[in-house]
Parts: sequence; C-alpha cells; structure tokens
Amino acid sequence: MHAIYGIHGQRHAGRGIGVPKGQGRAPKALAKKQIGSPGTLYAHALAIKYEAEARYREFGTHMADCGNDSLAELFGRLAEFEAEHAFLLAKKSRGIEIPIITPGEYAWLECGPLAPEARAFIFRMMTPRLALEIALRAKRQAKAFFERVTAESRNARVRALAAEFAGDEQSRIDLIAHALEQLPPIAENEELV
Repeated sequence: MHAIYGIHGQRHAGRGIGVPKGQGRAPKALAKKQIGSPGTLYAHALAIKYEAEARYREFGTHMADCGNDSLAELFGRLAEFEAEHAFLLAKKSRGIEIPIITPGEYAWLECGPLAPEARAFIFRMMTPRLALEIALRAKRQAKAFFERVTAESRNARVRALAAEFAGDEQSRIDLIAHALEQLPPIAENEELV
C-alpha cells in the first residue's frame, strides 16, 4: 500500500522538517492529555502512524541515496507497516467522531517550512545512527503515550485499544533497536553519511 488517505480523503503526508527535537523533551501531544473516547484515541494513533510513515519513507530515501541499501530497505518496510496499520485504524474508526489533531503535534523533527538549503543541510548531517535514534525515540514516546492512556483512562474500550497500540509500537521499537545494535560502534570522529 503506497498511499494512505485519511478519514476525509486527504493524504496525510509528513509535516515540515527541521532540527531534531531535544532528546529529553516529549512531543507536545504526548504531554498530559486525558483521552476519554475511542475517537480521540484513534485520532492520536492515526497522527502518530501518518508521521511515522512519512519519516520512514524520507529516511529510507535518504539512506538509499547514500548507498545504505539495507537501512533503506528497513525504513521502507517500516513505512509499509505503518501505512497498513493506519489504513486498518482508519477502517476501524469509520463512523466514529474523530477530532482533528494539530499538524506537527507528533512531528519527529521540528515542524515548519524550511528553505531547501536548510532541508538539504539537515540530511547531509544525518548518519544512519542518527536516523535510527530519531525513529527509536519517537516510537518509545508513542509507546509511553499509549501506556499512559492504558493506565489512566476511565473508559474500558480506550484502555484496551491503547494497550493494543502500545504493543504495536513495541514491535517497531524491537526492529529499530536491533538495527541500531548492528551498526558499528561510534568512532571518535565519525564520518557523516
């Protein structure tokens, strides 16, 4: 499945790209929010999936351009997983009122339009390790969000869905962590891609 269209027939492409977010700072949407309905949970899950798909595709293209075919293939597979899961979530949520999530709430990289030169600079600086670390951090934050919803929601259906979504995130975390472990150790003056 190469393109996923949102509930309203719009393509949910990646948001802008910029400087990676601070290591310890969670995305805005992951801050304390009460998720009281399945529709709200689906909205957050879909936003997470659309962002992940877009970034995996972008990282995969970059890795292919740099000649790192194995990592490009991994990011491509991960993008397909996210696209398929987003499609299934969109189907399951049909008929449920889904609020709109602000674009960029789950952005892996800072949001906002950048000049083409700034975008090119960011990707020139992106090593395979950095791409995997960004993906791993985003997936861990998403899992933590779903685990918090599982623990705090008063709605049994929301808790069950959030637990399912957290498990899905764990499978991606495992794949990315394994790929990160396969990279050679960081050299003191590691060359950029």
